[in-house]
Amino acid sequence: MDELPIGRRVAYWRGRRKMSQQVFADRLGKSKSWVDKVERGVRRLDKFSVLYEIADILQVDVQLLMGKDPERRTDALNCIDQVEVQEIRAALERYDSMSAYFDAAPYPPPLADLRKAVNHAWLTYQYGRYGMLTRALPKLLRDAQAADAGHSGADPAREAAHLLGQVYQIASSVLRKLGECELAWLAADRSMAVAQRADDPLLAGIATTRVCNAMAAMGRSRPALELNVTIANRLAPGGGNDPTPARLSVYGMLLLQGAMAAARLGDSATVDDLLTGAQEAATLLGGDHNHYWTSFGPTNLELHRAAAAVELGDGGRAVEIHRQRIQEPAFNALLPERRAHHLLDIARGFAQVGDVANAGEMLLRGDRLAPSEIRCRPIAHEVMSDVLRRTRGAPPPPIAELAEHMGVGV
Repeated sequence: MDELPIGRRVAYWRGRRKMSQQVFADRLGKSKSWVDKVERGVRRLDKFSVLYEIADILQVDVQLLMGKDPERRTDALNCIDQVEVQEIRAALERYDSMSAYFDAAPYPPPLADLRKAVNHAWLTYQYGRYGMLTRALPKLLRDAQAADAGHSGADPAREAAHLLGQVYQIASSVLRKLGECELAWLAADRSMAVAQRADDPLLAGIATTRVCNAMAAMGRSRPALELNVTIANRLAPGGGNDPTPARLSVYGMLLLQGAMAAARLGDSATVDDLLTGAQEAATLLGGDHNHYWTSFGPTNLELHRAAAAVELGDGGRAVEIHRQRIQEPAFNALLPERRAHHLLDIARGFAQVGDVANAGEMLLRGDRLAPSEIRCRPIAHEVMSDVLRRTRGAPPPPIAELAEHMGVGV
């Protein structure tokens, strides 16, 4: 892209936005002939004010138009294509619903099509295909925002808001894993706001866990703990809250994420209390399910028990839980992201007790399940660096090969 003339870059991004020359010209306040001449290189773009206006309409960083960004590349630390991150950022900065309040809303995509796209995005995330997801997210965000702004009528409007809330949650989850914590927080916060319009307390509850995860990743574990527990108490089964499978799943995940925040604070007593509450919910649920895309159930509870032990610095306890409490058939039935995430946690546990050989083996197993979970997460890079540093002599060839793929050296 950086080698193309600026007019060709404008044409490229206009095409990515599915904008005709006429529509682009109208938004820019120029003629179609003017746009055509710019894109063919007949007319020069030498005014910064016009460049910034074009960048704003095309929702890209002006540096991309000027050819000053490097080629699309995968960052060695977090596997993010920076062009797509800029697109995600631009999509998160849109306010379609507010624009629709003042102007006629754009023609919204059909809800049936959007529903399929959102379900596919969730599965892409839960199968650990983060690169594929970050490439798809910008368009999905724009489509969901257009649907939310453009669909009228009580039921279609609620469904559109519900779908947009889910897309924000997907964006928050993958951005947090890849180290873009501030963007993850923004997306999660948007999800909570949209959930209120969707009139779905459970969607708001699971959105809370995304906000709290982003907060904890940014070092704000205390407010993350408090918010998880507060919303869990409001959604707890009993009283007027029926113990439906969906409610039990969302309630249980709020407790599990609260336990993780407490573990980061070193508060083992609160960790135990919250895990006990989550275990009661998992017992009532009676099995592993994926309501509201939570993967909540008895097995995921044990995965979080092990992860909390790692956060508390008790790697030996985490390894013990992995070996004694997690049943292989149930574990193998979980989606790849959950399993690979757990294996990364156990790799950290083995590293904490000085068993770098088994730590490396866990990384290899996780990589076979969901390569992005191991190759793209900053925490996995830290574990691999530790394994390489503490391995006597040359690392085994599989470890050396994986480290090379991750871009990690001694």
